[in-house]
Amino acid sequence: MATLSQEHEERAGEIARRLSAVLLANDLRAAVAESLTGGKIATQLAAAPDSGAWFAGGVVCYSAEVKRRVLGVPHGPVISQQAVETMARSVGVLMAADLAVATSGAGGPTTQEGQEPGTTWLAVLFGDQVHSELHHVDGEPLEILARTEERALEMLWEAATRWGPDDERHHQRPSAGSTNATDPTTAHA
Repeated sequence: MATLSQEHEERAGEIARRLSAVLLANDLRAAVAESLTGGKIATQLAAAPDSGAWFAGGVVCYSAEVKRRVLGVPHGPVISQQAVETMARSVGVLMAADLAVATSGAGGPTTQEGQEPGTTWLAVLFGDQVHSELHHVDGEPLEILARTEERALEMLWEAATRWGPDDERHHQRPSAGSTNATDPTTAHA
């Protein structure tokens, strides 16, 4: 019988496979910036069909110092909206990707930066827009990571399926434009 974290991993793999078809059909490139998930999202994307055609790559930046040096995350808490939005934008530019997702959080079993285990921030970049989410996930560290991985892939899927080939953002490379942490579709109305 599969554990709860294995079930989340399996669902993450299914999402990555569906995402592959959408990215390939729309000629889009995706990238990841991972802290909390430690490369789990990149692994799912790399294992998806035809990933060589659309997966630009990723950065695993577990330490705050690496987040700052490689991805330009400003000083301050790294389990924050500002940190994941910066991570998503920076990896999008670094990898010349149309879409990017970033994760940071406290995986447990103890607190980190005063955040309880299961506190996770995720951000998805598409075009020049960023959408971020705060989650509080219950469970053991492996379950927190698996659930965060699954949600991050869902966010990529949601962004990719909103972004058709006729969309004005298609093939617009990320820049230092505006962010929208509530609804990624309202900024271009």
